[in-house]
Amino acid sequence: MADAAVIDRTAIARSMIDAYNAQDVDTYVSFMTDDACEANYRGDVVREGKEGTRSGLAAAFSRWPQNRAEIRDAQEIGNYVIFREYVTRGPSTDGSPLVEPFDVVAIYTFEGDKCARVEFVR
Repeated sequence: MADAAVIDRTAIARSMIDAYNAQDVDTYVSFMTDDACEANYRGDVVREGKEGTRSGLAAAFSRWPQNRAEIRDAQEIGNYVIFREYVTRGPSTDGSPLVEPFDVVAIYTFEGDKCARVEFVR
């Protein structure tokens, strides 16, 4: 019996961050399940489904065109990838005050080779 293919979920989550930093929402959501979401840790969903994530990120990137996330630490445990990220927004296009750079822990939950949920601890 052949071994099941090993899924490198950390590499997939890193590819999501690469797409995020390129502000390529279509590539970012291509790594997600159709019903995936982004949420505050153990709290409110901030982007619902692949389409909600696409439109929410597009709006954020329009507001903060210099937005970036730098992976500072990464761990993979079973179906979870945990990144400590350093996020910088840069100046906004709507004149709102500058958002200070911040650290966030992002927990990527996978179903097979697709991300089903991202939760942010901040």
